[in-house]
Amino acid sequence: MSFTETTTTSWFSRLKSGLAGLVIGPLLVIGMIWLLSWNEGRSVQTYRALVEGAGIVVSVDNASVDPANEGKLIHISGPVKPDGTPEDPMFGIAAEGAAGLKRKVEMFQWEQQSESKTETKLGGGEETVTTYTYKKTWRSSQVDSSDFRIPDGHQNPQMPFEGDRFTVPSATIGAFTVDGEAVANLGEDSAVKLTPDVLDRVRTALGTDKPVNADGVTVYVSQNRQSPAVGDLRISFIRQDVAQASFVGAQKATKLGAYKASNGRELFLSAAGNASSAEMFETAQSENTLITWLIRVGGLIGMFIGFAMMLSILGIIADVIPFVGSIVSFGTSAIAAILTLLLGPLVIAIAWIAYRPLLAIAIIAVGGLLAVATIYLRRNRAASAPASVRAS
Repeated sequence: MSFTETTTTSWFSRLKSGLAGLVIGPLLVIGMIWLLSWNEGRSVQTYRALVEGAGIVVSVDNASVDPANEGKLIHISGPVKPDGTPEDPMFGIAAEGAAGLKRKVEMFQWEQQSESKTETKLGGGEETVTTYTYKKTWRSSQVDSSDFRIPDGHQNPQMPFEGDRFTVPSATIGAFTVDGEAVANLGEDSAVKLTPDVLDRVRTALGTDKPVNADGVTVYVSQNRQSPAVGDLRISFIRQDVAQASFVGAQKATKLGAYKASNGRELFLSAAGNASSAEMFETAQSENTLITWLIRVGGLIGMFIGFAMMLSILGIIADVIPFVGSIVSFGTSAIAAILTLLLGPLVIAIAWIAYRPLLAIAIIAVGGLLAVATIYLRRNRAASAPASVRAS
C-alpha cells in the first residue's frame, strides 16, 4: 500500500533556507569544535585513570574481606550468587536464581516508510516526489500514527504497556557484595518457559477479550497468531543468568563500588567469567579508544554539515540554471570537506598538545596532507574536464 505526493519549493523559499544555513551552520561548527575538544579531554582523562588503576589494583581472594584494603582498588572474581529473585510485578513472573528478568512486549502496528526524489527546475525551484509506503509489522514501542501522511486507515491503538527490566538489588561473590544491576548486565539471556499456571497469570493480568495463547516461550494475544491484526500483542520473558563474574572497584566495607582516580574519574570494571585485572583494563582501554573515534567521526561529519550549510546559499543562487547549480554545489561540498579536514584535525591536535605534543604534530600533518590531496585531486579533475570536451 503506497501513496505518492509531489511538492514544489520556490527559489525564494530555498533562498530563505540558505540564509538560515548562514546562521545555523556556524553554530553547528562551533558546537562540533566544542564536542571534539571535550572528547579529547575525556579520552585522555579516562586513559590516565585506567593507567593509574592498572598500576595500583590488587587482586584479592573473594573468600574474606581484608580491612587493610578498605578504600583501595581491588579485583575479585568467582561464582555469583544473586540476593533475591527478579520478578515482574505486573504478571507475577519470577526468574529463580537469575540476576535479571526482562519483559519483551511487541504490538502489531502500522509503519510508514517514505522515499523522496528531488529535481531542480529551471529558475531555481525544486520538485520533490515522495512515495509513502505503509506496512504492518511487530514493534516494541508505540508508533504514532497521527504523524502519518495518511493516518486514515492506518491508525494504531495505544500500546497497553511496554517492555521492562527487573534486577536483584545485589549479588555476592564470596564475601563481597556487588550492585545487582551491574551483575545482570553481564547475564546470559535465555527464554523463560511458560507453564500453564504462568500463562493463567498473564491471562488474568491482561484482562482482554482476545484469546491468550502461548507457544512455550511467547504469549500471543490475538484471534489468529498466524495472521495477526493491528493491535495484537506478543509477550515474552527473558532471564539473565551469571555463573561467574569479575569486578574491579573500590572496597567499601563488604561492598564493591566505584573508585575515584586522582584526576576525578571513576573506575568500576566488570566482565563475565573469570577475567584477570590486566585483561579487564585492556578491554576498558580498547572501549575508550573506540568511543573516542566514534565521537571524532561524528564530530567531523557534523562539522562538514555545518560548513556545507554555510555555503549552500551559493548553490541555491546558481540553481537558477540547474546545470550551473550542480557544479557550484559540488564545489561548495569540496570546500566544506577541505575546511573540515583542516579545522577538525587542528582542533583535535590543539586539545592534545598539553598531553601528547608529538601525537598532536602528527595529527596536524595528516590533516594537512589530506587537505592538500583533496585540492590536488580537484585541480586534476578540473584540468581533465576541458580536455575531455576538446576531445569530443
